[in-house]
Amino acid sequence: MEQIYTVSQINSYIKRIFVREQVLSGIVIKGEISNCKYHSSGHIYFTLKDSMSRLACVMFAGNRRGLSFTLKDGMSVVASGQIGVYERDGKYQLYVSHIYEDGAGILYERLERLKEKLSEEGLFSDVHKKELPYYAKTVGIVTADTGAAIRDIVNIAKRRNPYVQLILCPVCVQGESAAASIAHGIRKMDRHGVDVMIVGRGGGSFEDLFAFNEEEVVRAVYECKTPVISAVGHEIDTTLSDYAADRRAPTPSAAAELAVCELSQVYERISAYKKALSHNMLIRLENSKSRLDIIKSRMQYLKPDEIIRQRRQYLADITDRLNRIITLKTERNRHHLMLLSEKLNILSPLKRLSGGYAYVTLQEGQAIESIAQVKEEDLITVNLSDGSINAIVKDRTVR
Repeated sequence: MEQIYTVSQINSYIKRIFVREQVLSGIVIKGEISNCKYHSSGHIYFTLKDSMSRLACVMFAGNRRGLSFTLKDGMSVVASGQIGVYERDGKYQLYVSHIYEDGAGILYERLERLKEKLSEEGLFSDVHKKELPYYAKTVGIVTADTGAAIRDIVNIAKRRNPYVQLILCPVCVQGESAAASIAHGIRKMDRHGVDVMIVGRGGGSFEDLFAFNEEEVVRAVYECKTPVISAVGHEIDTTLSDYAADRRAPTPSAAAELAVCELSQVYERISAYKKALSHNMLIRLENSKSRLDIIKSRMQYLKPDEIIRQRRQYLADITDRLNRIITLKTERNRHHLMLLSEKLNILSPLKRLSGGYAYVTLQEGQAIESIAQVKEEDLITVNLSDGSINAIVKDRTVR
């Protein structure tokens, strides 16, 4: 039997397909606005169309803060965002995050191509990001010498730490010469050897901020040996310099807070270190004292002089025991030797000789055991208990 689905299940399934599709998650579309409506909630509903098709679009109130112009029917725009499915009505639409007039759209397309190129080269990789110093003594600022950005940075920096040295490199932040001026200012400040650098400007339109999207500025930020904080425009504004910088700040004021450590926090940190150091020293002293007491107790318990006396006594006991063992073994061996001597004496030929027997040998000393060993006129020796007799064989009698 075929499975039956509800309308909600089908719409939910199709929505998941859209979410998984990477191409639809960050898409840029050019078209003409029609049916534009500003809702009381702050959302903007409109349609993008060309000569062949239409696409429903919605821009939520949260994304309108970066919109510097009013959307009108017939306006040619470039919109970027994500295509998704509105489950209730079962239709797909473009959820717009950014929108630009057609002139700005050309810049946006150029920006996207440059962003892709620099990203492939690794300029935006986190591997190259440098850590910001906790306590910066010198802060370099690359921005215009007039305007709210430099005033905000100076005011916040001096409030947080009046001892920090601020060094300004004034540059042009808007117009045709802005990119070259900013890139030159970054390199110049990098050679100056400051601890950290703030690069940015106050808010403005997409075109006003575009100098911070130029390739020479982005490369200058990437190649900078000094840690760089990018602070361009407001929180909703994002430039390529933000991606290349070691840290992005939503505003110049926030950049000053990142670059300059608040002096009161430094004092609190030093105080905390002092307390921790004192606490650790007390603990180590107490531990050392406890170990010393334990060693002292062991020394008193062990009493080295007493140990030496005990070892001497033990050595004396061992010596006595060894002497007794040697004496006992000597006596046993002496007794055993006497027994062997008696046995040897009993078996000795000399003992038999003393009983009237004789031991007869040839001149060469070989014992004569049979008359077959001698012949007449042979010289023989007759050994008795008290001497020996040399004789000549005169006759042999065989029994």
